[in-house]
Amino acid sequence: MQVESRLEDLILKLFDIEGVKFGDFKLKSGIQSPAYFDLRVIVSYPKLMREVSQVLWETAKNAQKFVSICGVPYTALPIASVMSVDNDVPMLIRRREAKDYGTKKMIEGKYEKGDVCLVVEDVVTSGSSVYETVELLNEYGLQVKDAVVLLEREQGGTERLKRDGVNLHSVITMTQLVSVLKKNGKIDETMYSRVLKFVAGNRFDNPTIPSVGSGDTPAKKAKSEMTYKERANLCKNSVSKQLLEIMEQKQSNLAVSADHTSASDILQLVDQVGSKVCIVKTHADIIDDFSDTFVHKLQELAKKHNFLIFEDRKFGDIGNTVLHQYKGGIHKIADWADIVNAHTVPGAGVVTGLKQVGGDKNKACLLVAEMSSSGSLAKGDYTRATVEIAKENSDFVIGFICQNKLMDDPVFIHMTPGVKLKSGTDSLGQQYITPKDAVFVNKSDLIIVGRGITAASDPVAEAELYRKAGYDAYLERLA
Repeated sequence: MQVESRLEDLILKLFDIEGVKFGDFKLKSGIQSPAYFDLRVIVSYPKLMREVSQVLWETAKNAQKFVSICGVPYTALPIASVMSVDNDVPMLIRRREAKDYGTKKMIEGKYEKGDVCLVVEDVVTSGSSVYETVELLNEYGLQVKDAVVLLEREQGGTERLKRDGVNLHSVITMTQLVSVLKKNGKIDETMYSRVLKFVAGNRFDNPTIPSVGSGDTPAKKAKSEMTYKERANLCKNSVSKQLLEIMEQKQSNLAVSADHTSASDILQLVDQVGSKVCIVKTHADIIDDFSDTFVHKLQELAKKHNFLIFEDRKFGDIGNTVLHQYKGGIHKIADWADIVNAHTVPGAGVVTGLKQVGGDKNKACLLVAEMSSSGSLAKGDYTRATVEIAKENSDFVIGFICQNKLMDDPVFIHMTPGVKLKSGTDSLGQQYITPKDAVFVNKSDLIIVGRGITAASDPVAEAELYRKAGYDAYLERLA
């Protein structure tokens, strides 16, 4: 079969399985489109998936020599798998989120630094999803010179990737697709013209059009791309609003864990690094000389340097008990801490108890959804249940202690502990990830750093390194 006839046959097959639809669809960017592509359906048609894989492989012959391939998650993964098996070429898998156990790698498979990898995608609009995969592969020492795609929507993706040093090779363009469908009576002249007009008027290399993703997804603009300030404007809880505003004003998403056992050592550290951080986190029950005087001085430093105080109490008992632990005792946490946190092992009652005290005092709570320690049981069903409890108590619960982004709702804040400039572990099972892994890769909002700063010979200089690394990763994610 000639190439032109083969592509025409392939386009008609994609139309028949409803991989391409026409009408009125709201895309991920919020734009109304006359065409919608859902190529995930290909996995239910093995013969067609093999055919798609074959034409992509033939198109890849135009690429520079490569030693492995990597499919953009998730639709391109099965296509890349077939390409790998049929042509005996190694495949790499890019994860969307890191595992909370094992190596925690974002790229799986066997490779050597310097290897050239071909990226495989199903649909390209702006090219951003391809570039995210390219960037991650680059971080792991791989080179990407080319990418292949089944359908190029001709909305600026090829040009954008070219500027980033990646040559995009497409099997089908939007113009080819609608021309074939009109020729075969699948769409009429009016729809044909609508689609081409839409493509011409919605190119992502036009600075007035937002670049928010390459695949078609009927959804609102990705909320994770909002700035801290934009998110602050959506918050109803005064603490979360204030925190996001501080992060924007100070250009810092750094929380320092001031884990000294002496009140004077804590106050000295906080005064030194206070200008670099948006939160100071304490463990009141390890302070040997805890007192009301210490609390008063800490609050004065919070006003001086504009940060919030987070007492890492990790409440984990029944509602009535945590109510008294939060309100009274030696520490009287509710009187001075802007934020506290809790495990959800007891169920929603732990939040109810804390809210009875903190709600009237305009305080806020974080839920421990995931932990950075090796072998943590805070995962799976526990994490999912924790997210549901947060949703039901969004007036008091402002976010999570976690390793990965758990929700798209912009009013919830994700904070990641166990962050160091270099990844690794300690002798007690603590696992460390870098600021970029936490903020850019895992989509967290805020990094929590303890010994990386407190044990440094120059805490101020070290805090600045963490502040810059964390905030740069946030800016890179926005870009």
